[in-house]
Amino acid sequence: MNAVHLMLQTLIATPAVQVSELVHQVTPNWAQFILWLPLISLVLCGVCAALKVKSKAPAFITIICLASSFVLTLMLYLGYESAQVIPIFDWIQVKWSGGSFIANFALYVDSLTLLWMLFVTGLGTLIAIYSLEYMEHDIGKGYARFFAGVSVFLFAMSCLVMGDNLLMLYLGWEGVGFASYWLIGYFYQKPSAVAAAKKAFIVNRIGDLGLALAIYLIWSTFNTVQYSEIFAIHADKSYAVAYDTWTVHAIPYLLMLAAFGKSAQLPLYVWLPDAMEGPTPVSALIHAATMVTAGVYLIARTYPLFDLDAAALPTVAWVGGLTAIFAATIGMAQYDIKRIMAYSTVSQLGYMFLGLGVMTSYGAAYHVFTHAFFKAVLFLTCGAIMHGFAGQLDLRKLSG
Repeated sequence: MNAVHLMLQTLIATPAVQVSELVHQVTPNWAQFILWLPLISLVLCGVCAALKVKSKAPAFITIICLASSFVLTLMLYLGYESAQVIPIFDWIQVKWSGGSFIANFALYVDSLTLLWMLFVTGLGTLIAIYSLEYMEHDIGKGYARFFAGVSVFLFAMSCLVMGDNLLMLYLGWEGVGFASYWLIGYFYQKPSAVAAAKKAFIVNRIGDLGLALAIYLIWSTFNTVQYSEIFAIHADKSYAVAYDTWTVHAIPYLLMLAAFGKSAQLPLYVWLPDAMEGPTPVSALIHAATMVTAGVYLIARTYPLFDLDAAALPTVAWVGGLTAIFAATIGMAQYDIKRIMAYSTVSQLGYMFLGLGVMTSYGAAYHVFTHAFFKAVLFLTCGAIMHGFAGQLDLRKLSG
């Protein structure tokens, strides 16, 4: 626990603007396999589906790949000294006479990245192990499709968290949205599951539009989408001379809109309770432990940009605080055990945003870390109860 506390304290003790001092160190190139292993799992699950494998092979493949990814993340954490960039390959490099747009496929590793990746890969592995037996009834039908969806999700979430620029974050952002649609609508012959998947996808479009516009304005203001360069320019205020208009003040609010959509805050929370139509491990993986915390990660990662407007962080705090009260109140009137957990998740996410808004990102990050575990366990417990009572979810019929 001391190591975890030290890592969390580093997040706050070292101001984000010090990222400008980032240097390309002797980089551990093996770290890129944290991303590639879930992708390998996806391909192999696809092969299993094509060959109509009627065994638990897709589950074992996914578990081995995700566990390997977690081990690599742990190695990266244990060897961590300071923030660094790990280049993988040149991705988008467009240059013209008046400027350029460069976004390479590279990893940005600091204490915030490591904190998120430890529970994304660690919990992802544990939930895949749980799913090995939980999804047993679907062997030969949708079993490979389920684990392929989990693999897509882990790859996208890794891109979102580990990318060294906003375009990689956007790639992962859209990827987790797609994986969410895939997994919420897993029981595609069930109308309510299809409707829930569509609802999640459409509501998240609003937030995604906010993120796309924010990235455009950040690039037009700072002439870069690399975190290290953005924070360096922001630190010396050189952007203000050339580009200090309403668009600069719009950046934090657009980032906020994106975060509120993905993390189910008022008024964009409506998709998350319906998302419980997916299998219980999906609820535990995406809608308790990892995907819904992507909005919290976005604000924590771009924290220095929230001082571009004086009212930005107070707005985050107010929305988070109101969501925490509102969702908890709704949860008190529910009888469906999984929907109660869903409203609890929305409420807990409100606490995280409240923490960010009152400038205790240490507290917000710590709550993300603890919530990932206790809420995943609560969802998986709901799954065990549901199976034990032949699919019954109504608390009034479960003997209290």
